[in-house]
Amino acid sequence: MKQFVLVYLGGNQPAGPEEAEHHFSKYTAWLSSIGDAVVIPTIPLMDTCTVSSDGTVREGGSSAMSGFSIIKAESIEAALSIAQACPFLEIGGSLEVSELMQMQ
Repeated sequence: MKQFVLVYLGGNQPAGPEEAEHHFSKYTAWLSSIGDAVVIPTIPLMDTCTVSSDGTVREGGSSAMSGFSIIKAESIEAALSIAQACPFLEIGGSLEVSELMQMQ
């Protein structure tokens, strides 16, 4: 089975703890619904820095990437279907879906 990365872009922060808990419960239900397709559930990102080709470092990134998940699916279409059901989309975020290439 192929592996795909779901890259989380943007998304609005919850207005408070109750909203955060509600979203988290929807997210965990989504993860449960895709079952064994989950390889790595979610890795949030923080404190991003960018290293340029000349070696200089600056705070921040060049994208709105806020985290990623890795899933298994038979095809890009199946991975896209899984992504379309993700509740991250309900909080104003978007997802990029890419197949992972196996390097040997």
